[in-house]
Amino acid sequence: MSTKIRKRMQASGGGEGGFTLIELLVVIIIIGILAAIAIPLYLSQRTRGYEATAQSDVKNMSMAEETYFAAHNAYGTLADIEGTDGGYVASPTVTPSVISTDPSGYCLSAVDTRGGNTYYINTKSGSTNTGPTTNPCL
Repeated sequence: MSTKIRKRMQASGGGEGGFTLIELLVVIIIIGILAAIAIPLYLSQRTRGYEATAQSDVKNMSMAEETYFAAHNAYGTLADIEGTDGGYVASPTVTPSVISTDPSGYCLSAVDTRGGNTYYINTKSGSTNTGPTTNPCL
């Protein structure tokens, strides 16, 4: 019986059908290099998504302010535009604020608590620029 097993092993290449330690290490190193490249790119895309949420919210706040102004002939506070007259609903992770309002315009800001940058819309100066800049309302 043992001679039959030996003959089969010799016919199939001696029973050495596996990967060497070097081959396995090379594969692990390649996977590590790919992970080192992919993980930072993923984290950067995630941060951009958070900041896009804040930008979108500040623009939606601006539209809600204009809607409120059309109905009341004055710009509203955050509580006013979040009500039924403005229709603004903040994203769950965004902290919105109405910095100032007067008859000539308003200044709004929004920041995603996960992203970090604060985005502003300032219509008092006649512009509606958004961006992670210093407070344009001051």
